[in-house]
Amino acid sequence: MMFSNRVPPHAEINPLSRTIASLQAAGARIIDLTESNPTTVGLDYPAGWLDVLGAEHVLRYAPQSLGLAVAREAVAADYARRGTRVDPTQVVLSASSSEAYSWLFKLLCNPGEAVLVPQPSYPLFDLLADLQDVKLVPYPLLYDHGWQVDFHSLENSIGPTTRAMVLVNPNNPTGSYVSTGEREQLNEICRRHKLALIVDEVFLDYALDGSEHTSFSTNQDALTFTLSGLSKISALPQMKLAWIAVNGPKEQAHCAMERLEVIADTYLSVSAPVQFAAPALLAERETVQSQIRERVRANLEELDRQLLQQKTCSRLAVQGGWYVVLRVPVTQSDEDLAIALLREKNVLVHPGHFYDFPQDGFLILSLIASQLDFRSGLQTLFDHSNAI
Repeated sequence: MMFSNRVPPHAEINPLSRTIASLQAAGARIIDLTESNPTTVGLDYPAGWLDVLGAEHVLRYAPQSLGLAVAREAVAADYARRGTRVDPTQVVLSASSSEAYSWLFKLLCNPGEAVLVPQPSYPLFDLLADLQDVKLVPYPLLYDHGWQVDFHSLENSIGPTTRAMVLVNPNNPTGSYVSTGEREQLNEICRRHKLALIVDEVFLDYALDGSEHTSFSTNQDALTFTLSGLSKISALPQMKLAWIAVNGPKEQAHCAMERLEVIADTYLSVSAPVQFAAPALLAERETVQSQIRERVRANLEELDRQLLQQKTCSRLAVQGGWYVVLRVPVTQSDEDLAIALLREKNVLVHPGHFYDFPQDGFLILSLIASQLDFRSGLQTLFDHSNAI
């Protein structure tokens, strides 16, 4: 065999994806309650953002391994607007949070070593870890009127080859933020076991109550890599600009930056136009974020309104982000329910196991779908559920 075993021969196509493809080929209109692409849900973007991408200076190529100073300073300025001080020299630019994870797995782990990841969480980590020859070890989040880390299971998951712990703050799809008490415990565990923290904060700005949550980018108690990017902050996934803010004990952070510079210089993946545009794209982010928050609140209110008429369905508590977890009766597997709903009613939802929910009875919905589709799709979903 001439190919490595870290890459599958093709992307796995699950039954739900095959059903979507079949309906699309037949010309059916699908009501998509999983839509998470902000560029397709009817947001109004500032017209000036197009102008900055066409400026003449973007034709100049002068690569910097960690990213152009103008972009790194724009990232630091964006943190400052939240009242958080981040040194721009401690910021590393990448093309996406996926690439940032890949770099950090390279940085922290030798082949076969382990990284702790939350369960449930976004279905991104498995293939990234396989591509870097890293082992993922899940630690559970428990739900009891809200989500919290199961610290007993977390401690038991740490082994001699564990090198880092991933946090998603707020988590996707649970929408739960790391509490102050959890943060202190996590730092203590990382110090004791010599682990690094990788903290994904792409949804940090989207608290449902409008509150400001403290970023891990100022965390000094453990070596910490805080990830974010334009994909969620400015609702611009196509611009391909993300970053890692490095903090923690001074000597550890210095050594990490030296090694990250080697990795970043090897790839030089971030385009010059988006780096030059970063100050403008970040400065006006609130224009788009306010629309998203309004959409999320409106759809959540509609969900709660319809749930008042339901006896068997409910939702789990959510603090932030773009998603909500719906609890449904377990009459079949979540995937079978999602496929039946799609085939019979043309409504698309995600089964909980896509996000590593350990048992059936959970569906994942996006709260940035168009309000009209969200309302009609929910009604169809509940009608279908009640008829089973």
